[in-house]
Amino acid sequence: PVPKFCKRISDTPNQMNPIIIPSPPSSTRCYSVGKEGGDWRTTARPIAPGSPYPAKAHCSNCGLCDTVFIHHVKEACAFLAPGEDMAALERATHGRSRDMASDDELIFGVVQSPGLFNARVVPSVPGAQWTGIVTSIACSMLSEGLVDAVVCVQSDPEDRFTPRPFVARTVEDIVAARGVKPVLSPNLDVLSTVEALDVKRLLFIGVGCQVRALRAIQPHLNVDEVYVLGTNCTDNGTRAGLDKFLELAPSAPADEIVGYEFMQDYRVHFKLRDGTYEKVPYFSLPANDLTDVIAPSCMSCFLYPNDLADIVVGYMGAPYDDATGMDSHYQSVIVRNEKGRFMMDVLKKQRRVEVALPVSSPGLLKRAGLVLQTVQADDAAKRGEGPDGNPPRLIAELIAWLLTRFGPRGIEFAKYSVEYHYLRNMIHVNRHWSKDKAARHIPEHARRIEQKYGNVVSELASKSAPTWW
Repeated sequence: PVPKFCKRISDTPNQMNPIIIPSPPSSTRCYSVGKEGGDWRTTARPIAPGSPYPAKAHCSNCGLCDTVFIHHVKEACAFLAPGEDMAALERATHGRSRDMASDDELIFGVVQSPGLFNARVVPSVPGAQWTGIVTSIACSMLSEGLVDAVVCVQSDPEDRFTPRPFVARTVEDIVAARGVKPVLSPNLDVLSTVEALDVKRLLFIGVGCQVRALRAIQPHLNVDEVYVLGTNCTDNGTRAGLDKFLELAPSAPADEIVGYEFMQDYRVHFKLRDGTYEKVPYFSLPANDLTDVIAPSCMSCFLYPNDLADIVVGYMGAPYDDATGMDSHYQSVIVRNEKGRFMMDVLKKQRRVEVALPVSSPGLLKRAGLVLQTVQADDAAKRGEGPDGNPPRLIAELIAWLLTRFGPRGIEFAKYSVEYHYLRNMIHVNRHWSKDKAARHIPEHARRIEQKYGNVVSELASKSAPTWW
């Protein structure tokens, strides 16, 4: 007899020892991956360990292909599915697609007005990278009985920065997942566990590529309700790439660093075990030595704002406060639909969250000029044509101070960051992919952003490819 909770029986399915997969709610059957049949669950095979993934070098290791949902990879994968699918996914998720005439929605995606604001948890969650908004929302949803489980990412017991996706069913398990793991993470590979545990109301925490895949396969997932709590994400890499970055960028030993962020003051803030920060100007980073630490998937991604999450928490649009550490600093929040507003309301009932209106200032150094300069300088470094060395530290600090003082701030800084990354990534896909594949991949809203900057993408993409590639 099939058990109530269908579970993974073997990691190597065969006819004698199959993997049991729960069926949709309308059926009483369970399917065996090792058995041939007409249903896709009977024939789909997760990628074997060590085998290449469908997106090859541009795979973000989201975990989808480690499950039977690999059957839907062509329409689910952020790097294989057509970019034009985004509008339909937005309508299915938020009830409408973004308003391309709105600068906010063109760049950030659908915003349910008034759904763009700043927030922080007071007192902060001990051990969180910021104040613990994501952790607190997840704990509130579970403790109030609004969801049965939360997909989150704990750390490997042996390594703080190695991600371990986890299906949490206690507040303690969620709290154990606090903190950022800045490497590629296979969050979706626990979907089999979600179904095996008979979870019917799920909260999924993830980044853009994971959420995009989840939304595409959500109709096939054996759950009744899905809430998605997203975070902003850009420029991740492998664990080895992170090691290289932590070795070259800060002066502090890598094992003393518990987290870091690229902040609005044009410095990387490295948070140390003792609670202090080492702040390194962007212009002091050894750019020519770090060209290979960002994963190719992140160089071809257009999901930085996590467009398909119900609610998104990040730092890039919050006003920068130099006197405040990350564990007491505001973050920016985007509510995209009623589920997102519901999750924020649940947190507000805890009376531990402070909310503030968004702040935006274009500064004297306009966004468009700064985007172009950043794209051009970044691409020159990737082609090995950047400066041979960095400016003296005092000069780098001065440049960072001037940009912080006179450059875009708050929401305007966030727009600068998104536009820069989209142009940079368009250059990457046009340089390394076929013309047809690149055209199919880039979503319409990214093309609209590109149009504001003339021919910079085509001109730079035509230059020789970086030698590391």
